[in-house]
Amino acid sequence: MSKENLSFMVCCANGAGSSLMMKMTMQKVLDKVGLKPGKVHHCALSEGKTAAAQYDVVFCAQNFANMFKDAEKKGTKVIGLRNIMSAKEIEDKMRENGIID
Repeated sequence: MSKENLSFMVCCANGAGSSLMMKMTMQKVLDKVGLKPGKVHHCALSEGKTAAAQYDVVFCAQNFANMFKDAEKKGTKVIGLRNIMSAKEIEDKMRENGIID
């Protein structure tokens, strides 16, 4: 997976508050490590399930990660988070998944 111009999608149940805050936290991590994404989108799970395969990486709450099995089969990296507002957890998961060094 090329680390430049990756497309990211963040999902929450309704696509309003939590996913927007998760997107902002993820953007802080990307800025900190100097990774320039191609696209960052936040949405509700209903949209995310159908659109996930169009993205390189999907972030969601850990209990929703199993909803993206079809996208994973097509090569999308799906990352479930315990604390969707934790910059440290997002950064750690990005490192574990080879998105950042």
